[in-house]
Amino acid sequence: MATSPQQRTGDPQGSGHMVVCGDDGLALRLAAELREVYRQRVVLVAPSGGRGEETERAALLSQAARILRRSGATVPGDTPPPPHDVPSSSPSEATLLRAGVDRAAALALLYEDDEVNLRAALAARRLSPGLRLVVRMYNRKLGQHLEELLDQAALLTAPGTDRSVLEASTTVLSDADTAAPALAATAVAGSSKVVQADGVLLRAAERTPPGRGEVPDPGLCTLALLSSTTTDPAGVEGSEASGALGPLLLPDDRAVAGSTGRGSVVLETVRYAGPSLSPRRLARRGAPLRELFSRRLRGALAGIVASVLILTLTTTLLTDADPVHAAYVTLLDLFSINDPAIDAPVTHQVLQLLTGLVGLALLPLLVAGALEALGTFRAAGALRRPPRGLSGHVVLLGLGKIGTRVLTRLRDLDIPVVCVEEDPDARGIPLARGLGIPVVLGDVTEDGVLEAAKIHRAHALLALTSSDTTNLEGTLSARTVKPDLRVALRLYDDDFATAVHRTLRTAHPDALTRSRSVSHLAAPAFAGAMMGRQVLGAIPVERKVLLFAALLVAGHPQFEGRTVADAFRPGAWRVLALDTASPGARRPDLASSHQEGDEPQLLWDLHPGYVLRPQDRVVIAATRRGLAELRGRHAAGAR
Repeated sequence: MATSPQQRTGDPQGSGHMVVCGDDGLALRLAAELREVYRQRVVLVAPSGGRGEETERAALLSQAARILRRSGATVPGDTPPPPHDVPSSSPSEATLLRAGVDRAAALALLYEDDEVNLRAALAARRLSPGLRLVVRMYNRKLGQHLEELLDQAALLTAPGTDRSVLEASTTVLSDADTAAPALAATAVAGSSKVVQADGVLLRAAERTPPGRGEVPDPGLCTLALLSSTTTDPAGVEGSEASGALGPLLLPDDRAVAGSTGRGSVVLETVRYAGPSLSPRRLARRGAPLRELFSRRLRGALAGIVASVLILTLTTTLLTDADPVHAAYVTLLDLFSINDPAIDAPVTHQVLQLLTGLVGLALLPLLVAGALEALGTFRAAGALRRPPRGLSGHVVLLGLGKIGTRVLTRLRDLDIPVVCVEEDPDARGIPLARGLGIPVVLGDVTEDGVLEAAKIHRAHALLALTSSDTTNLEGTLSARTVKPDLRVALRLYDDDFATAVHRTLRTAHPDALTRSRSVSHLAAPAFAGAMMGRQVLGAIPVERKVLLFAALLVAGHPQFEGRTVADAFRPGAWRVLALDTASPGARRPDLASSHQEGDEPQLLWDLHPGYVLRPQDRVVIAATRRGLAELRGRHAAGAR
């Protein structure tokens, strides 16, 4: 029998376990995150396979948990049992019951197929109307309507359910959207991590160690001190088990003041105004005249027009005709419509012959122009090749799920992009064709493919294919052509990412190198949502992650009645902004895009002496451990 919504919306740690359903690495990493960071009992529903596949899955789950434990991410308390494994290829209603969804506190549906997630979410709502749902959806439009659909399904099951309770229990997230800003931001000079909140773009900017006598710009606050130093520019980014040598998250003022020779990450709030790039360097949006006709043809047509004007002017000067009549006679002669000037003066006869010669040259030009225009329109639906002379662009490897989202972000920022994709039927090919973005079809590991993408004149390389080895090989090939190229790689295996980062940073210390895992970036946001947090985004700091979340002060003794300065706990959490809107006028999702006409409601320049009230809603930056501790104390206070 399904439990009531009132029971289901209580503390997850006291009311039930967490169920994670998925068919890829995100599910495994999320299960480890919930167990090691939030101390939750987890049931993992994943496809079954052969003995080798089961061993590989167990090894991967253990590796993710080991990384989290070694990074000090756990909170005090008894260690929960290992995740209970429910082998299943599909999240049917019977499978969900075996996983105990009717008794669970939260359910994450992380399958790559949106339809599978939707069917499972509807089934879960029937089993437990008040269950907290976190659903992974790639289709944005479908995700926007999913919450309303799930609420309707819950109301059909339990007509007396409070609708406000249901609306607070469904979260739709996209791993692609979570990772895309961080990946795309590497292509923007001076920015490597971004999060959007209340229509404001938050940029976590890396700062090199200041020189002698220099005063660094503190921004809004210092988010982290990096492992890289003046003497060791590579640092220890590739590892989360670096201890004191690794990055220091959310340091206090004393730690910042004593960090001489150490790089830092500061938070800046900027409203993006677009880079000052020449329109000729951007991807085309239509088919202007200069693309309908070639440069040589346009020059020939211009020459004929000039000849007609000269002939008209000469006729006006040498005869008694007015300019309009002279132009008319010239055009008649040009198209061979006028009668031969047999009895006319010699001057008129010469002008008629010259005009006829110009008319003979006009006919093939008109035919050539028609053929070129026809060819342009026929090629409008084809993939565009990189234009000659293109420079300062971003080369994007892979147009799969992640690459397509990153391409959209780059296009929104008006950053010129050249895509490289091996599969002509890849997910992002129609988008690139529609936007007129140049695409090179071919295997990036083959000779000449990167050269066709103008890699030698590119500003950055984003290697986002689903293969680690392909991304690495593409990066190494690009670095042989341009050693100082800015590079961001999508790598899944953490140990492999460690070795790649250290090697590339050591070999090219002056070039920016980033190795990112989509599941590594997305798992904290999904875990925070399962714990009932409104997570605005996650910013990677080397191989660690900072979470940005919105929460109510009420029920949090760490904040309630304290000043902003007193509520700050170094290494755990920090209050960044205050929601100035009244409780009834607050937007439920601060991470959504800023609607036209809406006034900003977040106050970022918050006075340290401001006393936090129970009705306040604040935006905080927190480590995964800090967010887990806030959740635990909040639940204890509620009980």
